[in-house]
This record gives sequence, structure tokens and C-alpha cells, in this order.
Amino acid sequence: MSDIPTPADSAQLARFGYTQQLKRQLSLGDLLIYGMVFMVPLAPFSIFGGVFDASHGMVPLTYLIGFVAMLFTAISYQQMSQAFPVAGSVYAYVGRGLNSQLGFLAGWAILLDYLLVPTLLYVIGANAMANVFPGISQPVWIVFFVLVNTLVNLRGIQTTARANRLFLYGQLVVLVVFVVLASIAISNGVNGASWTMKPLYNPAEFSLPLIFSALSVAVLSFLGFDAISTLSEETRGGSRAVGRATLWALTLVAALFMVQTWLAALLQPNLVQYPSPEASNNAFYEIGRLVAGPWLQIVIALAVAIGAAIANSLVAQAATSRLLFAMARDRQLPQFLSQIDAKTGVPQRATLLVAGLSLVLGLLFVGQIDLLASMCNFGALTAFLLLHVAVAWHYRGAGRRVVHGLVPLIGFVIISYVLVNSDIYAKVGGSCWIVLGIAVLVFFKATGRSTELKVAA
Repeated sequence: MSDIPTPADSAQLARFGYTQQLKRQLSLGDLLIYGMVFMVPLAPFSIFGGVFDASHGMVPLTYLIGFVAMLFTAISYQQMSQAFPVAGSVYAYVGRGLNSQLGFLAGWAILLDYLLVPTLLYVIGANAMANVFPGISQPVWIVFFVLVNTLVNLRGIQTTARANRLFLYGQLVVLVVFVVLASIAISNGVNGASWTMKPLYNPAEFSLPLIFSALSVAVLSFLGFDAISTLSEETRGGSRAVGRATLWALTLVAALFMVQTWLAALLQPNLVQYPSPEASNNAFYEIGRLVAGPWLQIVIALAVAIGAAIANSLVAQAATSRLLFAMARDRQLPQFLSQIDAKTGVPQRATLLVAGLSLVLGLLFVGQIDLLASMCNFGALTAFLLLHVAVAWHYRGAGRRVVHGLVPLIGFVIISYVLVNSDIYAKVGGSCWIVLGIAVLVFFKATGRSTELKVAA
């Protein structure tokens, strides 16, 4: 199908003072796959033990609550993508729907998440591959992963979309294999397992404080659906497609999370917590060995490595480069980052900058997964808070609906709770990043540079 923008697409962008520079090549299905790959359908494989411990075995219940919690934020994204169908995601939504300076801070905040996520994923992938191929050092894997993803992204968004399909299908195949073999194992009573709904609700262990303590872990598993909105100017179908893809991706991934964790929890009938951090970290790998032997354990480890360091990092790099492009186009970041390659329609310099930063940080923090993980989510959660405020403010007055009042209010309360209960290192590091962003705003004001964004013609 042609990537030539329709007159309606061009007119829509012109209302906000932009011309069509990125190529409109993505369908609703492409966006859906992009969002699912970003969230990683196999994400519970690597953190199952931690969620199991925090929830006393009620992992699928925790993911169900996490889904409901993030649904409010997804609805706010949907509403703002319809109001402001431009690249830039939460930066554009807050900047136009609330205040341009707060929009800059929202973009600056989520940049912390977007810049560190690829680094974290490369480090996770390198760590997993070192366990499969111990003769190859982790820095070598980091260099390899960065090169592969950068080459794919530089070829154009359509190449990225095709790679996303391949990675998603591969992850779903591994997931289907696990579901089938785990179901057989449960039916055969392996490890004392039996079919029960206890992982969804165990009255002997359930308490609201317990579930809320696990909520922060579950909510963070869904981060990534928001990146769909960074592709608004590369989508056929406009804002409607972006909004639908956001909600569908979140819903489908939540269902996959619940199914796989329910089966895994059933295979641990005599546990409510793992006896050691090592046992917790390797929980799903051991469940794979329990179900089908060492070969499935290795397959799961490889799936985690490829899903994180290639599939997830690929879309993270693309999303980050689009955010840098949007902010640079508005002169909120150095303008050289707004350059678009004429042949591929890719923000080439922004893509290369993300690759370079990921490579340097990945080599610097190799093996330090916990430190990177603690830093990654503060920015996204802070930006989500501003998003909810922007929805309530933009749609204030006549014609106000539940999705413009109650939904952002509930979303704000949930994200506030998760943010307050986040890791202390995340709070300190994230706060320093926000202070730096405020300093940049002060510099803009002192030098007479405007942060105003055109709302509509």
C-alpha cells in the first residue's frame, strides 16, 4: 500500500504547523504488533519469581489488577492521540493540552525511561546469552545487539515493522509450546500440580496490602503501550488507529501474561514464596525444566534474551528516536536531531544518537541489571501523571465525559501510588533528572527561546 499521505493526513499536521516528513507506512496491525513487542509477551518469564514472592503466589491476579490500573492511562493516551495526532507522544499531549513548559518536562521525564530502556534490555540480553554461551563475554553481545537493531531501524519503519512481526510470532510460538506442555504436566500431576483457581484468588493469603505491594511490579510490566503514540505520523488510519492499537495491545498482552503465570503458579502448589533470591530469579527457567527437561529451560532463556535485547530494544530505539525528532523539530532539543533521511523516512541522526548512548551506557553498566531497572520507570510514571492532568484540563468545561474526568483522576491516583512506592534509587536519580530538565527550561527562558507549541490552526 502507498505511503503517500492523504490530503486529510497532511491537513491534520498543517493545523499544528507541521509538514509530513515521516512516511505513513504502518497499518493498525503494525501498531498492534509494535506495542505488543514493546511490552514483550514473554515478560513474566524473567520476573515471575519476584511477582510470585510479592503476591504470595497470586501472580495472575496481580497482572489482572496491573492491567486494570494501566487501562486508565491507556484511555487517557487514546483521548489525547485523537486531540493531537502528531509524533511526540506525551510531550506533545501535555505541551498542547496543558502547558508547553510542562510538556517539555513530560517529554524530558519520559526520555529518561526511553533512553535507559534499550540499555537495560541490552544488559539483560547479554547476561542471558552469557549463561547459554559462557565463552563469549557480555560486552561482545551488547555490541552485537546494538549493531543489529540500528541497522534494522535505519532501513526504515517498514523494515522495523516486518522484523516486529517475526519476533512476535517467534515469542508466541515459544509461549504456545510452554502452554501446551505445562497443561499436560498439570493434568499429569507433575510436582503435585492440579487444576485450581488458587493463583487467581487464595483466601488463605489474600489481603489488600499484599496485592498493592505487588501492584508496582505488575504495573511496570505493562510499560511500553505508550510508545505506540510516537508513531502517529507514520500511521495509515490516523489517530483512530493509534488509540485502538493502544487499547488492544494492552488487553492482549494482559491476557497472555495471566495465562502463562496461572499455569506456572499451578506447577508450584506448595510454595507462597521462594526460599532464596537465586531461586526467585531462576523460577521460570526451573519451571521450564520441570515441565519438559533442560531443553525447554534453554529455549526459555534464549527467548528471554532475544525478546529483550533484539525485539524489545528494536522498538524502544525506534520510539526514542521519534521522541527526539519531535522535540528537536520544536527546537526543544538540538535541531540536528530533526533531520529525516530522504530515502528511508527515518530520523537518522536521532536513531544513531540513541544507538551510541545505548552502546556506551551498556558497556558502562554491563551486569548491573538492578541499578538500571530501578532508574528506568521513574520518568515514564512522572510523564503519565502529567498526561492525566492534561486530559482533565484540555477537556474541561462543556461536554465533559467520564473519560475526561473520572478516568484521569483514577489514573493519577494509581500512578501516584506506584511512584511513591518506587525504589529509593529511582526516586533520587529520577528527581535529579527532572531538576536538570528544569534547569534546561530556565536556560531557555534566560536566552529568550520559546517553548510554545502550536495547538491548532
